Amino acid sequence: MDSQQPQSVVVDGTNLLAGRLSSNVAKLLLQGNHVTVVNCEKILISGSRRNIIQNYKDFLSISSVLHPEHGPYHPRRPDTIIARMIRGMLPRKKPSGTAALRRLRTYVGVPSGLGASKKTSFDNAKITRPQANYTSMSDLAQEVGWSR
Repeated sequence: MDSQQPQSVVVDGTNLLAGRLSSNVAKLLLQGNHVTVVNCEKILISGSRRNIIQNYKDFLSISSVLHPEHGPYHPRRPDTIIARMIRGMLPRKKPSGTAALRRLRTYVGVPSGLGASKKTSFDNAKITRPQANYTSMSDLAQEVGWSR
């Protein structure tokens, strides 16, 4: 068993890749840590802006034929998109996964209570190419209907 005590971790998502950030956060959650992700609107997705937005719009068009108002519900805000990404990396149908998901918080910007806390970052999630090759979560969210 892991002898490390669970702790509270605040992750700053500025200029980090979404998938790598999500996998690192999911691992921390499964270890029993409370994780808060701030600046979700500044998290980046690699690839062509046009392709990313078109793929997400195709994903948003998936609905029930019989009762579309009954779901599935797709996130449009940057913090909920990231939370859904992390949820997909957790075994949420098991007790360990549901408990891990309850320990996750995501925010757009930095809440006033977390302004002075120490923020961590993941070295393997930092961007390696020029920033022109990436799309930010705020750009994606604004294209699919999010307004600040």
